[in-house]
Formats: sequence, C-alpha cells, structure tokens
Amino acid sequence: MAYSVSEREHWISATGGLLGMLAVWWVSYLLLDGQGAVLVATSMGSTAVMLFAAPHGPMSQPWPLIGGHLVSALTGVACVQWLGSDHVLTAPLAVALSIAAMYSLRCLHPPGGATALGAVLGGETVHALGYGYIVSPILLNSLVILAVAVAFNSPFAWRRYPQSWHRRLQASAAPAEESMIPHSSLVYALSQIDTFVDVSEEDLQRIYALALGQHHEAAAVAVQTQQPAESLR
Repeated sequence: MAYSVSEREHWISATGGLLGMLAVWWVSYLLLDGQGAVLVATSMGSTAVMLFAAPHGPMSQPWPLIGGHLVSALTGVACVQWLGSDHVLTAPLAVALSIAAMYSLRCLHPPGGATALGAVLGGETVHALGYGYIVSPILLNSLVILAVAVAFNSPFAWRRYPQSWHRRLQASAAPAEESMIPHSSLVYALSQIDTFVDVSEEDLQRIYALALGQHHEAAAVAVQTQQPAESLR
C-alpha cells in the first residue's frame, strides 16, 4: 500500500535525492577527508530518502531533521569523550541515547542514529573536531539538504513540504466537517497504539475523507442498481 504511487513520483523522488546528495557531498568533502565525508554523507543519504520520497511524514519535517541530527551528533560526541572511540559500548550507547533524546525532544529522525555512529566511527578527522562536529558538518549539511528539499518540492503542488507552511491551504480545501475525525479522537486513537506512526494528522484526515467519499459513491451506485430490479417486481 505504501508503494502505490505513480511512476512520475518515483522519478521526482529520485531526482530530488540526486540534487540533495550532490549538495551534501560537496559540503562534506570541503570540510572532511574521504572517510569522514563518507560517514557523514551516509546519514544524510538516509535523510534524503525521507525528504524526497516521503516529504509529508512527521519524521521528515524541519524540526525532526535539524533537531534529530544535532541531538544525535551531540550524543555521539559525548559518548566518545566519555568512553573513547574504541570502547565496545561507545557506538551502541551513542545510538541508544540518541533515540531516547530524540523521543524526549519530539524530533525523532531515523538517520540520526547514523549521525551518532559517525561521531564514533568517523576516524581521527571527525574525532579531532570534538563538539565542533555538531555545527560543521552536521548542522551545515542539515541546513543544506533542508534548503534543497524546500526549493525542490515547492513547484509540485501535491508535495506539501514543510507541512506547516501549507496548513492554511489545506484548511481552505479541507473536506466538510462531518467527514472529519475530531482532533481529540485522533490523539486518543494514537495514544492507544502507543508507538510512533509516521503520518501527519492532515494526511490521516485526507485519507479518511477520500475513503469515506468512495464508500458513499459505492453505496449510491448500489442503490441505483437495486432500484430497477425492484421496479420489475
């Protein structure tokens, strides 16, 4: 179900990923040697998939992107400073603590785990940066790929990125109130699931409205086909 998108959308996503990673790769190579650039670009590669293939997802929005990478970079560097890069627990602890921190700060972004690992496994070039790793290259690369994502997605009306910028337009085009799920009901339902669901409230409402509209159309067709049969009796 998640992959039922058009061929056009496949190539739009791929093109966005290409442009985003070209920018990130260039910045990383300016700031780091080959090994460090590869590790940093790896985490940003995962971000590129989210920003250009799933731009509506809550994990793809600007705060999870920026906050997730920054808090993960901070966690990774702190673990290296505390335990050293060669300790068996450093890399696992960096990832685990970054997950906990992202949850607490409401900026869950899966590529952050790779950013934390990059701080541990990036070699002497990355280790020499110390806490400077958080600002350059991580913050810089995050801002670069965010700028590319905003610019690239904006010409495509159906790619509402960032979501918060388009809520006013969505509200004006929203379905009738009777077809909407109350916000309090959505919050309650999600709390009962008790796990992170990577879909925005706006898209949940739209999915519900489209499904409800199709149901009503199918019911109307069924009534119309039954009426001639009943008239013959």
